[in-house]
Amino acid sequence: MTSHANKGAAVGIPPRLLKFPLPEHAHDHPFFNQNVLASSMLSVMSAIFPSGERFFMESVRHFRDQIEDPVLKAQISGFIGQEAIHGREHEHLNEWFVSRGYDIGLAESTIKKSLGLLNKLPPSQRLACTVMMEHFTAILAEQWLTHDEFRDTSDPQALQLWTWHALEELEHKSVAFDVHRQVSQNPHFEKLLAAPLVFLTLTPGVTLSWLWVVYKQGHLLKWKENKRGFLALFGRKGFMTQCFKRIPEFFPRNHHPTDSDTKQLEDLWRKRLFGEEGELNHLY
Repeated sequence: MTSHANKGAAVGIPPRLLKFPLPEHAHDHPFFNQNVLASSMLSVMSAIFPSGERFFMESVRHFRDQIEDPVLKAQISGFIGQEAIHGREHEHLNEWFVSRGYDIGLAESTIKKSLGLLNKLPPSQRLACTVMMEHFTAILAEQWLTHDEFRDTSDPQALQLWTWHALEELEHKSVAFDVHRQVSQNPHFEKLLAAPLVFLTLTPGVTLSWLWVVYKQGHLLKWKENKRGFLALFGRKGFMTQCFKRIPEFFPRNHHPTDSDTKQLEDLWRKRLFGEEGELNHLY
């Protein structure tokens, strides 16, 4: 990890060895105005991250020795280091979710099965699927950093982990894409194929797991509260609505992750989190 940290830091993708405390004083549902439906979506996201991050790392690592550009090789080191720490910290957060009654076991098992199916694909196509998922994760990251309702209604301690994760997703959002572009014989076709592969493989399990978490908490038939949570996620200005409407940015042949310029947003949060008086400096 020290090697990954040094190489990644040199190219602006530093793996930060942080350890986040569990949000012991948070309410049971610390997101979206204490709404179970909306909060459960965040718990499912967290449940799938450890396995997802490992899939991302291995799909990129497979091609590392084929990359000759020293800058991109260093970026790969930073990418792997950051994703490894993300997976570790979300495992800790998942323990907290379980302690608060979120039954995320189904989410953890279904994502492993779904990624197992994607692992049967040729290595270059697996990497294209990682590129697709990294595109969506970068969009999520922008939402975690800018969506007012999410930030205003989340428990401050719980929010720290999502904020750090979001910053680092933006820092390394181009790495898998650039590796794929160098090693693939047909990068655009594989990108286009990745979208239905990822959607059809992951969406059913994620949706079922989300409903299962809500059901196990006894809230599946609480229509009024569920409507409130659904609108927070999928309403006209909902959290997920803002993500989904940007997915088509992925498909043009000349697309690159840096087309969405997040440098100012990254600089803002790097200074706020890790500057001279950074909010997360005490977690090193």
